[in-house]
Amino acid sequence: MASSDRNRATRVAEAIKVELADLVAREIKDPRVRAGLVTVSHVEVNRDLTVADVGVSILAGEPAAVMKGLEAAAGFLRGPLARRLRLRVAPDLRFHHDRSQELASRLRDIVREDEERRAIADPPSESAADAGAESEPGAASEPGAESEPGAESEPGAASEPGAESEGDRE
Repeated sequence: MASSDRNRATRVAEAIKVELADLVAREIKDPRVRAGLVTVSHVEVNRDLTVADVGVSILAGEPAAVMKGLEAAAGFLRGPLARRLRLRVAPDLRFHHDRSQELASRLRDIVREDEERRAIADPPSESAADAGAESEPGAASEPGAESEPGAESEPGAASEPGAESEGDRE
């Protein structure tokens, strides 16, 4: 029985999330909420479905004002939500500001800045790029051709398997 309660609570929470997102976007006329770009990020309900904890992400606008507008509209939202979901008892909506998307964005910026700093501090070495060009199949090196500094080869070393060095021909 406990398992079916949890499954129902999960299904109702997901349905509340979808319907609340639509209600917030279309039905709330409060200018504090309209000024902000609000998304419903998650919903958790208790076992008897009387309380819904609603996490909202505020991507634009003043978060404190938007939260006050949502709290003021919570009573208004309960009726249409219960009718849309055909719930006998409308859950009490408790909104909180979910900052996970803000933190994820900030973390992405920090990682990007760190990667840029590392790229400036440790530029790719030219010898690694040249080594890739020299090891291409069919590329023969001419004797006496100038090589890049740091790309020295050992005397008597063959550039390709089975190739003879100048000293081996005599």
